[in-house]
Amino acid sequence: MDGIVTGEGVLLDSQAASVASRLLAGLIDVAVLAVVIVVLSLATVGIASNVQSDAAPAVAVILLLVVLMLVLPITVDTLTRGRSLGKAAVGIRVVRDDGGPIVFRQAFVRALTGIVELWLTFGILATICSMVHPQGKRIGDILAGTYAVRVRGATKARIPVTAPPYLVGWAHQAEVARLPDGLALTVRQFLNRATQLHPTSRVELGGRLTAEVAQYVQPLPPAGTHPEDFLAAVLAERRRREIDVLSRNATRTAQDAQGLHRLPHGVPDPVD
Repeated sequence: MDGIVTGEGVLLDSQAASVASRLLAGLIDVAVLAVVIVVLSLATVGIASNVQSDAAPAVAVILLLVVLMLVLPITVDTLTRGRSLGKAAVGIRVVRDDGGPIVFRQAFVRALTGIVELWLTFGILATICSMVHPQGKRIGDILAGTYAVRVRGATKARIPVTAPPYLVGWAHQAEVARLPDGLALTVRQFLNRATQLHPTSRVELGGRLTAEVAQYVQPLPPAGTHPEDFLAAVLAERRRREIDVLSRNATRTAQDAQGLHRLPHGVPDPVD
């Protein structure tokens, strides 16, 4: 894969991160984690010492391991959308296979798998898997459907696909469901490279993609619509609707903030 798609249809040229980049990012994260371990260990020892129980030290150690192996990685990956401090330092990010940002589900699978391939094997298993996989994936990436890409120095995003004028009205009225992961990327790459394809391959691939995308669109476009025009209209409409949703959410957030600002800063004490 030589590109990722974000926002369902906006293709970014970006290459999979090299094993060396991932190792360097991992070492930085380990250094940061060492500081966290010291802080948490001191806090855990202090709490356990105040608890009069023989099981307190064992419970404290288990809680510390759970936080370090699961809670912390999941939280960081979810909140930063796959860009820990080490990854940010070397200019890489973990994304879904379709190029979208990772969410809790992917972060959880990667962290859970990391207990074995990172912690128990000191990263050896993950390194070997990354070296043999064409996209540099470790086992957690394979199971979660993610991979690491370079974001520093990536080329500019290509111009978004636009809908043909004669299909704009139809696209606004049509019900266009979310396309499955990967399908939007394939359509976007096909539209960008259609002129470079052999005419026979272009017609065959355009027809196949049209049949797949048509399953998520109702009603279908007017009879005689060119397959490539149909595909372009669907991607453009999906992108327009997502931008509208983001705009409405931003407006709603701003209005909520203004409403909270108008509220009184204090609540008077009840009168007896």
